[in-house]
Amino acid sequence: MKPSPEDSRSPVRSLRRFRFPVLFVSLFAVMLAVVGIDTLVAPVPLLALPVGVGLAVAGIACYRRLSRKVEERDDVPELAARDRWPGLSRGALLGFGLFCAMMLLIAVFGGLDALSWNSFFGALGLVGMMLSVATMEEVLFRGVLFRILEERAGTVISLVLSSLLFGATHLVNVNATLWGALAIGLTGGAMLAAAYVLTRSLWFPIGLHFAWNFTHAGLFGIAVSGSNDVPDGLLRTTLSGPTVLTGGTFGPEASLLALLVCSAATVLMLRRAARAGQIQPRVQRGE
Repeated sequence: MKPSPEDSRSPVRSLRRFRFPVLFVSLFAVMLAVVGIDTLVAPVPLLALPVGVGLAVAGIACYRRLSRKVEERDDVPELAARDRWPGLSRGALLGFGLFCAMMLLIAVFGGLDALSWNSFFGALGLVGMMLSVATMEEVLFRGVLFRILEERAGTVISLVLSSLLFGATHLVNVNATLWGALAIGLTGGAMLAAAYVLTRSLWFPIGLHFAWNFTHAGLFGIAVSGSNDVPDGLLRTTLSGPTVLTGGTFGPEASLLALLVCSAATVLMLRRAARAGQIQPRVQRGE
């Protein structure tokens, strides 16, 4: 008796119906390993460089493998090799420039209290840590959540929902506040989603995310997103003044200036994306 097409389907092939939970849960497990990097390398912070780079590479490899096996995609265009270095470098330049612009505005309005040299090797170790965090968060939130949701809900709804969820995940941080989480969603979540929409590549938002976080912690030595630990960055920066200016205990990402700087970048990227026809409409039922 000849088996029917239904019987001949492999278990892996049938996973495509549940591609979102399979991809998200599998890559979230890798994300947990990334989160644990801090405890692993605490005795020797410089170890965070090779370990972090290794985890970032592993995360990308897992995403490629799962996309091909679970979604049955022969190609993974959002990780095209031709876009890797241009995307990473342009994103890094933008992230560095935006954070420095925000810090300059904080200084102009009197929020910069003190600035001194700190640790070169601490900053070097943070390269690996921030690269692994940026890579896995982009793979999860833009590569899986935003991309798959956009296929049915369209760009606008996907951008709003993924940004809010991205901000909500920062509520688990020690010094988290509701406003801080909302600010992260409005600034980081929306800006990084816009970077993906503009380029249709994960390399650009990965570079942007990495440079923003590394400039934040690795260069200026400021705790990221409500973290309780002050990083050993190249500099030691002390901020003072009203929360609207400095972000308070959550850090400068919760300041009004961060919202203004990142929103400006988000609007510009979305305008360019719209002109290039990159904004996808919501798919109607039955289509």
